[in-house]
Amino acid sequence: MEIKDNTFLRQFEAIIDEQFISLEYSFQERKIFLTKLNAPTGITDDKIFLFFESILNKLREQKMKVVPTTPKVVNFFKKYPNYKEMLPPGIVI
Repeated sequence: MEIKDNTFLRQFEAIIDEQFISLEYSFQERKIFLTKLNAPTGITDDKIFLFFESILNKLREQKMKVVPTTPKVVNFFKKYPNYKEMLPPGIVI
């Protein structure tokens, strides 16, 4: 899956099953806040989670801390605890 970082719109973008999906973000210091998921209703949670996984792997390489503010991203962190080290201190999910 190819993830595009659209810095102008401040969102990560991808095409899944010929449908556009995006995850909006905002930066503050060395933290990225994942703020809003824009996904069509036909995309399954598994495919959305693969989208999140690709994004988080990129952010892990950049040593970024992640603050999830949308419920789907919070659910991802609950389902995959190996990404919890990316949360900043004080954030417990």
